[in-house]
Amino acid sequence: MKTIALIARPKKPEAVALARELIAQFPERRFLVEPHLGEQLGIAAASPEELAQSAELAIILGGDGTLIHGARVLRGRPVPLLGVNLGSLGFMTEIPVAEAIDTLRAVLDGKSMVDSRMKLTCRLFREETQILEDEVLNEVVINKSALAKIAAHETWLDGAYVATYLADGVIFSTPTGSTAYSLSAGGPIIHPSVDCVVVTPICPHALTQRPIVVPGDQVLSMRLTSDLQDVYLTVDGQVGHPLKKGDRIEVQKSPNRLLLVRNPRLDYFAILRQKLHWGER
Repeated sequence: MKTIALIARPKKPEAVALARELIAQFPERRFLVEPHLGEQLGIAAASPEELAQSAELAIILGGDGTLIHGARVLRGRPVPLLGVNLGSLGFMTEIPVAEAIDTLRAVLDGKSMVDSRMKLTCRLFREETQILEDEVLNEVVINKSALAKIAAHETWLDGAYVATYLADGVIFSTPTGSTAYSLSAGGPIIHPSVDCVVVTPICPHALTQRPIVVPGDQVLSMRLTSDLQDVYLTVDGQVGHPLKKGDRIEVQKSPNRLLLVRNPRLDYFAILRQKLHWGER
């Protein structure tokens, strides 16, 4: 791994300091940086195309939001992501700052643990014309603004009718994203080694409409059947798209996966206990 991308949370002095230290510690490597980080480090920035095409490893300096951004920067390429936690929670950015250099050394020596995480492909159709395709690590969310009325979300799985959710919205979540927005909306925690999709209605207007878990290799389809303003499709909390009555969203397992460098001192349940106090009485 000669070429390493550094993806840092903007306006984070600790990220700039650590990026500078990593570059100094590994002078034989070529580091690629985004414009905001290049400006603070005083080095030339890489183009988005160069970052996407040339990086053999990506180091994330920030929190889970920065890691999601890093995954989008790489455009689906199977590049390992090493997440150094400079955020507040850090489910996926597992490496403490004090262990960043030693962990990078282990990765470069081929001694690291890497998880393969499922992602989703999301497509938006309007009048049967595809107007959007995107790739998602955490979740696809269809929801309304604060003042919009309740919406009807007609949902299908591989052509079989599931339900029409009368709700503020619906979340389609990966196992990785099951501990994010879906969990806050009452969805279950799914181990990241399980390939499936969690369908979680947001504040449904029915006691019988609860979250369900469906196979990851089947196609979920949802049609907005309400004529409402201010309903949006949001992918990974990064990009939002306004929806119209009749719009159809398709969600299915992506052929691309996320490769995540693991902290060898933490297993998944240790992270749950540390971050969410899961299992405590």
